Amino acid sequence: MSGLQAWTIAIRPRTLPAAVAPVLVGTALAIGDGVFTPLPALAALVGALLIQIGANLSNDYLDYVKGVDVPQRLGPRRVAQSGLITLPRLRIGTAGTFALAALVGVYLVYVGGWPILVIGLASLVSAFAYTGGPFPIGYHALGDLFVFLFFGLAGVCGTYYVQALTITPAVLAAAVPVGALTVAILVVNNLRDLKTDGQTGKRTLAVTIGAQASRLEYLLLMVLAYGSPALFWLVGWSSAWVLLSWLSLPLAGRLVRTVFGTAEGPALNKALAGTAKLDLYFCSLFAAGLLL
Repeated sequence: MSGLQAWTIAIRPRTLPAAVAPVLVGTALAIGDGVFTPLPALAALVGALLIQIGANLSNDYLDYVKGVDVPQRLGPRRVAQSGLITLPRLRIGTAGTFALAALVGVYLVYVGGWPILVIGLASLVSAFAYTGGPFPIGYHALGDLFVFLFFGLAGVCGTYYVQALTITPAVLAAAVPVGALTVAILVVNNLRDLKTDGQTGKRTLAVTIGAQASRLEYLLLMVLAYGSPALFWLVGWSSAWVLLSWLSLPLAGRLVRTVFGTAEGPALNKALAGTAKLDLYFCSLFAAGLLL
């Protein structure tokens, strides 16, 4: 395997829609409100992708070092565990990615001021602290909450703010379905790894509440995501075009059936990839509806 192939595995391309989705929605709202600014919007996208990639690299490294990525692990290949990338190189790659994200953040802080500084620093710290530091977020059943806060509220509101320099109630409401679907990706991931996480002491929310409650959480997140566009329309923040997002419902239905079925372990990898696709499909349609 070439070095490029190994690093491609390490950055986990299938997770990157989670970083793109909030920027799409935040930018669509900015266009609709007549405050769209191209460079800050592009910088928000690049910064979000770099933070997501940095978090993936850090997670790969730290889960292996802490003994969480055991041979019995059921998820896709990890580069540290499989030896595709040495630990020193992975450390350098992680640090370099976060450094690039910080450089993009300097420009965004210049545009948006101290609120963006707070969001940016919190995002960088949380990306590392998800599996690192003295109190790893993902190891103490807090991952779902932090994903909602940063991929939903911070992602959508931050993207809008660097263009408009203000936040509206509609922007806050639009962040809810984005955050819900991103958390749903994490739920499937943790449901798949429930047994091995429990054995290695990684106390995700799925380990804490169990498999059946995690499946119910997945369903509730879907209901929250698909109910949000209707609320948007009913309160007058958008026309009925926002219901365009419901075109992704058939995919959501298939994923719910899979998660509630007998699928376990590796069989949930397809549901994981499907939920990531759903996140991008829904948010693209939601953004298009907001524009129309």
